[in-house]
Amino acid sequence: MRFAHLRARDSEDLQLAVIDGAEAILVSDLLSPAPSTLQQLIEGGDELLAQLRAAFASGDAPRHPVSGMRFGPAVVAPPVILAVGLNYAAHSSELGLKTDTAPTVFTLWPNSLGAHDETTSWPRALSESVDYEAELGVIIGRPAKDLTVDEALDAVWGYTVVNDITARDIQFAEAQWSRCKSFDGFTPTGPVVVTADEIPDPQDLHIWAVVDGQTVQDASTGQMVRSVATLIAHLSSSATLQPGTLISTGSPGGAGYSRDPQIFLRDGSTVTVGVDGIGELTTHCRTLG
Repeated sequence: MRFAHLRARDSEDLQLAVIDGAEAILVSDLLSPAPSTLQQLIEGGDELLAQLRAAFASGDAPRHPVSGMRFGPAVVAPPVILAVGLNYAAHSSELGLKTDTAPTVFTLWPNSLGAHDETTSWPRALSESVDYEAELGVIIGRPAKDLTVDEALDAVWGYTVVNDITARDIQFAEAQWSRCKSFDGFTPTGPVVVTADEIPDPQDLHIWAVVDGQTVQDASTGQMVRSVATLIAHLSSSATLQPGTLISTGSPGGAGYSRDPQIFLRDGSTVTVGVDGIGELTTHCRTLG
């Protein structure tokens, strides 16, 4: 199944919906009481998801055209957003950084979450070196601790698309990577979350990015240095991963910073990142000042 947070064109109130092609079915029309966010649905466990699947299969609920609504972030108020850096050899090399013996992990701030087809803006005075990064997002479905690689994918609830937008000048000027990637709206997610059963192999997905009509990233998740299962096993060895945790698994080569000439996101830029089997996530860019 595919889920999204949607809002009416004239409202800021988010509603959890099932996405079926070009139509949306509000979860509140399928269950009563109903989870209002994906986080609540995940926390309800397998039983709640099974109830929702059964209600959806009945086919009785009203349907609404997705084109008449706006997307919210694919995840709302996750327990934590964990990002993995340098997880594709080509990206590590182009940034002039070494892939360490253990994954490079940092957190993203919740204010950075954004939605499909939204506008992300930032002060030009803070950065004129803002870059794109197409990434596969993984959402944990149950408390996960000390998992083996063989067990790890059983803890996955679903997958989404992430654009890990980065202010490169700040990234290379500071000893941590959280601030340069956590401006307001710098972590667009979505447009949907796809349940894990629809992605049989997260290491066999085409991933790409297009900036202003030019394809700038074109790779496969099979090129990850560490697989999704390996990352989950590693992270769960030191801390319990709570349901709803979002893990952004790293970006392939082709970043704007490394290109000649460089390609950075500017006022009026449009960037679309995508992952086969999940969807395409578009962000419009504005600079302030």
